Amino acid sequence: MRKKIIFFSDRGKIIANKLNRAYEEHGIEPAECATDGTSPDDFAREGFFEKCALIFIGACGIAVRAVSPYVKDKLTDSPVIVIDDTASFVIPILSGHAQGANKIAAVIAKLLGAVPVITTSTDVNSAFSADVFAREKRLNIMNREGIKKVSAKAIENKRVTISVKDYPPAHKVDIIVADNTDREYDLLLSPKRYTLGIGMKKGRQAEELEEFILSVLSDNNIATDDVYAVATVDIKENDPALSAFAGKYDLPLITFEPALLKRMQGDFSESEFVENTVGVGNICERSAVLAAGDRGQLVVKKTAHNGMTVAVASRSDRFGKD
Repeated sequence: MRKKIIFFSDRGKIIANKLNRAYEEHGIEPAECATDGTSPDDFAREGFFEKCALIFIGACGIAVRAVSPYVKDKLTDSPVIVIDDTASFVIPILSGHAQGANKIAAVIAKLLGAVPVITTSTDVNSAFSADVFAREKRLNIMNREGIKKVSAKAIENKRVTISVKDYPPAHKVDIIVADNTDREYDLLLSPKRYTLGIGMKKGRQAEELEEFILSVLSDNNIATDDVYAVATVDIKENDPALSAFAGKYDLPLITFEPALLKRMQGDFSESEFVENTVGVGNICERSAVLAAGDRGQLVVKKTAHNGMTVAVASRSDRFGKD
C-alpha cells in the first residue's frame, strides 16, 4: 500500500526525511511527502480516494479533523497514523486491523526508535483478531457484526474455533470459512473468488487503467472486494499504472514468464502482434487463469480498450467445493 506523509513544521520535515531514509535502507518503498501548502483536508481527501496509508506528523487533533469527513467503513477506510513532533510516539488512529495501521505504526516506531501506541483490545490483550486473520488470509468478512463476538471471546481467553477443511462442520464453531452456509456460526469468512489478468502497452496512465478495470468489473457484476489478485506478464511487473492499481486496492501483483503463460491449455484469444512483441499471444486471459489455480476458469474473456486488455478468471481453491 502506498504511504503519504504530511508535516507542519521544520521538525516534522526532519522526521519525515529520517523515516524515508530508514525505509530505503530497509528496502521499503518510501512515503510520498505532501507538497508545501497542501492542506490537511486536501491531504486526507486525496489519500482516502487513492486508498493510501496516511501519516500525519503533528497533533492527533489535526489528523482527526482532517479525516473525519471521509471516514465511512472500518473495513475499507484508509489507515491513518500520527507521529508526534518529537518522534517519541507513533499512534494508529484508524483502520488498525482491517487496513493494517497497527502494523504500519509498529514498523515506523521501530525505524524511528519510537513507542507504538496501540489501543485495539485484541492487540493489547495479545488475543486472536478475526479481522486481521481475514486480511492476512485474503478472505472477505460476510457478517461484520460477528467480529465483535469472536473478538470478545478471544479477549476473555476463551477458545475460538474455526472450520476450514471440515465443511460443513460437525459441531457449532465460531468462524466458518466457506462460500455460503445456513449453519450456525458467529463469523462467516468467504474466499475471494476472482483473479484479474491485465495486458497493456507502455505509457498508460494510472487513472485510465483503473477506470477501465473498474468498468469491466462493474459490467460483469464483480466487486473489487471479491478480487484475489492481479496477474500479468513479468515484463510488466514494475509498470507504474499497474502497480498503482494493485497498491490502491491492496491486491498482490502476480507475474509470469511468457514461456509459462504459453504452456497454458485453453481457448484463448491470440494476437500475432503480442506474440512477436512479448513471446506469448495472449497475456490477460492466460495470466488470469494461471493465477486462479489448477482448476481456474475464464469467466470474462479479453476486453480491450486503448491499448489495455482485461480478463477475469474464477479461482479453483474455493472452500466447500469438491
